[in-house]
Amino acid sequence: MTDSPATPLELTSRRQFLNRNALGLGTVALATLLKDENLLATPKDIPRGPRSFDLLPKQTDHAPRAQAMISLFMHGGPSHMDLFDPKPELTRHDGKDYPGNISYSFVKRASKRLLGSPWKFRPRGECGTEMSELVPHIAGVADDICLVRSMHTNINGHESSIWYMNTGRSQPGRPALGSWLTYGLGSEAQDLPAYVVMPDPSGHPVDGVRNWSNGWLPPLFQGTVVRSRQPRILNLQPPKHLVGELQQKNLTFLAALNRRHLERHRGEADLEARIASYELAARMQTSAREALDISQETRATQDLYGIHDNPTREYGTRCLIARRLIERGVRFVQLFLNYQPWDNHSNIRATLPSICRKTDKPSAGLVKDLKQRGLLDQTIVHWGGEIGRLPVIENHGDIKKCGRDHNGQGFSTWFAGGGFKAGIAYGQTDEFGHRSVVDKVSPHDYQATLLHLFGIDHRQLKYLYNAQDQMLTDHKDCRVVRDILV
Repeated sequence: MTDSPATPLELTSRRQFLNRNALGLGTVALATLLKDENLLATPKDIPRGPRSFDLLPKQTDHAPRAQAMISLFMHGGPSHMDLFDPKPELTRHDGKDYPGNISYSFVKRASKRLLGSPWKFRPRGECGTEMSELVPHIAGVADDICLVRSMHTNINGHESSIWYMNTGRSQPGRPALGSWLTYGLGSEAQDLPAYVVMPDPSGHPVDGVRNWSNGWLPPLFQGTVVRSRQPRILNLQPPKHLVGELQQKNLTFLAALNRRHLERHRGEADLEARIASYELAARMQTSAREALDISQETRATQDLYGIHDNPTREYGTRCLIARRLIERGVRFVQLFLNYQPWDNHSNIRATLPSICRKTDKPSAGLVKDLKQRGLLDQTIVHWGGEIGRLPVIENHGDIKKCGRDHNGQGFSTWFAGGGFKAGIAYGQTDEFGHRSVVDKVSPHDYQATLLHLFGIDHRQLKYLYNAQDQMLTDHKDCRVVRDILV
């Protein structure tokens, strides 16, 4: 059998060549050129040409209840059955085997032996919501709290659940909640960042800076980090020899150059964001310094946050700064802890009280302070993590040093202000606290509800990326949880 002779190139017509290569490199090149010139077909209702973005206040879909949000994110998975979700059956069956199936993260250390909470619960406030002795200060504001006991991600891992709670999907690379809010709403403050992040001085949370990434939204909507130590914002102050009229002339000249450059590169989101950040930095030289200065607060206010007590000094300072920022028009402030201190795999009898001592008083102080200033009605306070803990022990040998494994099937979180009902407990986990069983709330439900309170229909908050409308929620499989709203 012989090979067929190749068809000589000169026998191929131009029409045949183009026909055979219509889906090849030429088409890719043509598509690129069309995209660069903004000549591709545009879907209905989407404007052609370069898009421009800013942080000016935006029109909402309906009247908002909330104007700002402070998220106290508790990395690692707070143990709900030891803090906010009492389980008498779990206590009664302490030491016995769990009767059902359990989803473990660490099978080699797994056990079916039930662990009743070592801490006592009792009714708190006029509402009578039961809370643990580990959180006496949060229990003191029980009448202001909407406690949700039926959160679930159905994912046991930290990162995947954090992404789900914070970005709407269990995969990395998407915009954080604060980025979506500032994209949809803009900012009330033009001399402070719209979206502020306050990490722990001991280090970043698990997954680091991706917790406040803008993803594929324009860089303008990325979180701005305010450091936990002085200087809280680096390079905020100009050199002494530039202060005054000389600096103003330089800034005016720079602004003119930037605008001229932007005219030649319309629609360049990175360039727009960089120019906006330079201009914001100049405006912040006075406003940020004043907003971050807690020495202006009274001793009574500082004591409310535990500023003068060693266990609460650092976290209380950040909570107080968060209040000062939203008071001045910042839209979204999120506080993080170092790595994941609520991840109590071992020695939970020591590690859980320790992190409670750090966060309990400042968290409650924030709610009290906002309320006494008349700010709570329009400010959402969120307290919660990405998962909970299992009702069984994770045994490392010594039963006195056991812990609890991950549990994404059911956990608790709470809200205050901004249109949430006060003094209620919503939803239930099963009798042992393993799974949400009544009035279950998913991350998309949580996100849709937050957006609703800010006046945004979660089905309408979209961003065109990769030729598709991207959304924070899955609008077909979530709801606004109206039962917990005023």
